[in-house]
Amino acid sequence: MAKKKTHAVNVNKPNTWVKYRKGLCHSCMGGCCSLPVEARLSDLVRMELVDPFEAEVLAPKKIAKRLLKAGAIQHFNFKDSKFTLAQRANNDCVYLNPQTRLCTIYEKRPDICRNHPRIGPRPGFCAYQEKS
Repeated sequence: MAKKKTHAVNVNKPNTWVKYRKGLCHSCMGGCCSLPVEARLSDLVRMELVDPFEAEVLAPKKIAKRLLKAGAIQHFNFKDSKFTLAQRANNDCVYLNPQTRLCTIYEKRPDICRNHPRIGPRPGFCAYQEKS
């Protein structure tokens, strides 16, 4: 019997990604969840990392300082006020369950995650990695 031919995907090289199709996520290891996740202040409020009142009265720079210290984010872009969420040592998002490879905050996830793969490094394609 012939072995199934697999496509080698490198998460960091979008030209190796596969064209997205409905249902692909069900058999994926969550390759997109090892990409840096940029979030806006509204995302952080939805994720309950920032209180709505805090978002109204404090400058994003002050919020970023608190979140950096807490380890919730790894970077803040002052130019466009985007926060990059923290990642584990293996680059997985801190909200990705390492066993199930499912998002632990799915209902509260940032907009960039909600809109993937329509937006991102290669719109319409994803860093699909088949579950073993």
